[in-house]
Amino acid sequence: MEYRIHHANVKAVIADVSCTAEFDKIVDAPSVVTRIVVGADRALDGWLGYERLVEVASTQFEKVATHKDDPCLLAFTSGTTGNPKGVVHVHGWGYAHIRIAADHWLDIHESDTVWATAGPGWQKWVWSPFLSVLGKGATGFIYSGRFRPAKQLELLQDKKINVLCCTPTEYRLMAKADHLDAYDLSDLRSAVSAGEPLNREVITVFQDNFDIKVRDGYGQTESTLLIGTLVEFPIRPGSMGKPIMPEYMAIIDENGQPVDVGEIGDIAMRKDFPALFQEYYKEPERLEKAIRGDYFVSGDRAYRDEDDYYWFQGRNDDIIISSGYTIGPFEVEDALTNHPSVKEVAVVASPDEIRGTVVKAFIVLKDGFVGDSVLVKELQNFTKEHTAPYKYPRRIEFVENLPKTDSGKVRRVALRDAEFAKISQ
Repeated sequence: MEYRIHHANVKAVIADVSCTAEFDKIVDAPSVVTRIVVGADRALDGWLGYERLVEVASTQFEKVATHKDDPCLLAFTSGTTGNPKGVVHVHGWGYAHIRIAADHWLDIHESDTVWATAGPGWQKWVWSPFLSVLGKGATGFIYSGRFRPAKQLELLQDKKINVLCCTPTEYRLMAKADHLDAYDLSDLRSAVSAGEPLNREVITVFQDNFDIKVRDGYGQTESTLLIGTLVEFPIRPGSMGKPIMPEYMAIIDENGQPVDVGEIGDIAMRKDFPALFQEYYKEPERLEKAIRGDYFVSGDRAYRDEDDYYWFQGRNDDIIISSGYTIGPFEVEDALTNHPSVKEVAVVASPDEIRGTVVKAFIVLKDGFVGDSVLVKELQNFTKEHTAPYKYPRRIEFVENLPKTDSGKVRRVALRDAEFAKISQ
């Protein structure tokens, strides 16, 4: 939070009463001149009460003249590979986002009750709970309690949720909950996942138990939904889906040219894509590095099949090169997730004198399993059976948890950096 406040030169902060203590820990915030607290039952030093401000505010709406190309929103990336980037979106972006994501992917109707679990502080909250729900005139459901799989399933049932949008981690944990047959999710019409690729096991569990197709989607803070499985698309488990606006999307090589079917390259969108951001705030050099010919390069790699389905292969920095083989971490993670002992997994490159790097898996086990050499061998053989044998994890480390960003994405970069730091010690 401190980095964002300084980088954006923030002038005002509006915070729920539960968050003010965190902000007060930031002693160096000279740009902030106004602090507004929501929900406080008493005066807080240095904070203006929102409810009191509303009481004395004018009831007349003051219209402000804006242009579609005027800056509207400053969002920050998750910071998966470094400091978060400040992404400037213009007023016209919101309209394009609703037409693309809310209409064609989330499939929100005005009569729907929508639960999009993203929290304020990252772009997915603007995407779904805010713009998509309110922009379509639907009803948003908000739950501020801690995530518990059984509770989430219970709320989906009792609140008669029609549209669900949450992270792969939430879907994975719900899919592993006990007594799934006890829940009635018959009101749930549309379920989508975003943030990182969804494992095929989860798709199968929701289809078999609830007759719900969980549809994957891929986008960025810098844009909107780019690739996904729309309602009318057949699901290909493990795939990201198809480009939503294929005329603007491509997988390109290092020279900015589209690659052939089956060839791994960089996911990119044309610079004239209608929902592309305006700039990285105060960091034009980071935008320059992301431009390749006519394309903005996402930083993610994939290949496409003959039917134009895209298959995620990881971040540029996530790709593992071992003995000349190019290995995407997600395929290995997808295989390991299907093993009954695995709760969560992250796969990274680990340095090796002979092979350059090898595949290493960091695994969080389910309760009741012991991470010993017998299980290591079992997991390695299991991976060989479910993917190309050369992709199996030659090294496995059992951990209590995985490092994640505030938005819930696994920070493979932290695991990978720790591996390479070992050789310099």
